[in-house]
Amino acid sequence: MDIVIYSKENCSYCEKIKQVFKLKDFEFVEYVLDKDFTRNQFIKEFGEGSTFPRITIDGTLVGGCTDTISYLKENNLL
Repeated sequence: MDIVIYSKENCSYCEKIKQVFKLKDFEFVEYVLDKDFTRNQFIKEFGEGSTFPRITIDGTLVGGCTDTISYLKENNLL
C-alpha cells in the first residue's frame, strides 16, 4: 500500500492516524503543512474547508482520520 498523510503540527487526529499505521507496521509518507506544502497548496489539492489530516492510499483520497479507520476496517486491514 502506498500511504500518504498530509498533516499539520499539534493535530491530535494526525497523531492518532500515524499511531494506527505504526501499530500495524504500515509504512507511510508524511507531508507537513508549512514544511512540505502551503495552506494554499492544500486548499487547491483538497478543497476549501478540508480538515487535517488528509490521507491517500494508492493515490486515492480516503479522507480524514475517522474515514481512514473505517476504510481499514472495511478492508480487513485493522
